[in-house]
Amino acid sequence: MRITLYGAASGVTGSAYHVRTSKADILIDCGMFQGGKQAEKLNRSAPPVDFTRLDSIVLTHAHLDHCGRLPLAIRAGYGNAIYATPATIEIAALILRDSLKVYTSDLEKLNRMLQRQGKKMLEPIYDKEDVEQVIRQMVAIPYLQPYPVAPGIHVIAREAGHILGSVSLKVIATEDGKERSVVFSGDLGATGIPIVKDPEPFTDADMVFMESTYGDRDHRSLSATLEEARTIILKAIESSGKILVPSFAVGRTQDLLYYLGEAFHKENLPPFPVYLDSPMAIQATKIYLQHPELYDEETQVLNLRGQFRKDLAKIHLTETPDQSKQINEVTGTCMIIAGSGMCTAGRIVHHLRHNLWKPETSVVIVGYQAVGTLGRRLVEGAPFVKIWGESIAVKAKIYSLGGFSAHAGQTDLLRWFSAIAPSNPRVVLVHGEDKARAALAEKLLRQFGVKAEIPGYGEEIQIGI
Repeated sequence: MRITLYGAASGVTGSAYHVRTSKADILIDCGMFQGGKQAEKLNRSAPPVDFTRLDSIVLTHAHLDHCGRLPLAIRAGYGNAIYATPATIEIAALILRDSLKVYTSDLEKLNRMLQRQGKKMLEPIYDKEDVEQVIRQMVAIPYLQPYPVAPGIHVIAREAGHILGSVSLKVIATEDGKERSVVFSGDLGATGIPIVKDPEPFTDADMVFMESTYGDRDHRSLSATLEEARTIILKAIESSGKILVPSFAVGRTQDLLYYLGEAFHKENLPPFPVYLDSPMAIQATKIYLQHPELYDEETQVLNLRGQFRKDLAKIHLTETPDQSKQINEVTGTCMIIAGSGMCTAGRIVHHLRHNLWKPETSVVIVGYQAVGTLGRRLVEGAPFVKIWGESIAVKAKIYSLGGFSAHAGQTDLLRWFSAIAPSNPRVVLVHGEDKARAALAEKLLRQFGVKAEIPGYGEEIQIGI
């Protein structure tokens, strides 16, 4: 068995792992890269595999950095099944359609500029039919049961606790009567985050591809994070400033709505307007409401009481562009939750442009910010940022609340691995910047005597059968 890394190596985004045996050829994830010009270049083509010969694609979850290049796979000739959990299929359809809108809009703007310059305009690298074909080729897989995805290959999906429908995958390959198994952790969630269940680790494997986004640190405790968020909000209310929250439409947004609903219900915060300014997040929240079977125990109780839906009903939903623009006219404190989570596109960029230069504004960063993104520059304290060619002074207060992350911190990652450690697997660290991977590798060596491998893009790893 050979596995080649075509993403999430020496970086967090672009997950794509090409798995080959003598009988089969599959791809685990087919995600987009995020952050900077190099990411844009990599996103112009599908992973460098022969998609006309690929037996299957299997997704760990529906975030864009795990499924965003699927339309390019269709363009490259892929015609077989794309396997995922039922909730992942629904969310991936939503995300891919939204991503197409953003891509089409950006391409139109670029082509208008090229036309004015007398240069050749660009052809789209994918279109609506490619996206709809991806959705038609998706096939649901169950949890916990071996499921055949290619000759001699089965996969088992277990809860990853990251977003609705997210799973870790065990790939079991049989050749010449011998069996080997490789676990792909996917994105692992932090223990105790709301709505979704905690990660359920596998207990044996020959090799583990393990995420390491926060391999070098732990998040603040949830209780401390919630108290810090409460303090930030109360200060914003005192100064009558807007609170801008760049948030991923799937996962993080639903967590935030849960926490806000709970705070208003328990009167830990005074009531103030909250705008969910993201059509995709609104649709994603509806999908969350349709899958109570995936909730953790606490959310199931709230759902049965009807409290979960009552809390969500208090949020102002702004679906149209005109509704979004009207938020600029709101006086006094309000919270605006909008995408994208790394401030690379979407409505949050408009709100930042209108409000970053105001000292009374608060910007609350609640998730990982990739190198090269606007969100990363804000977190790193840039005094000015460029938005659509205009230099904007950063006078707003910038807060980073890592405790809201949907990614496991170092301790949770080690806890997840401890369940599989007795089987003595080889470990390959992926989905992390080099600093985070090196720190996690050191911890794995100290605690478990495991010497983790840290490959780069395009490297091939072989597993004996």
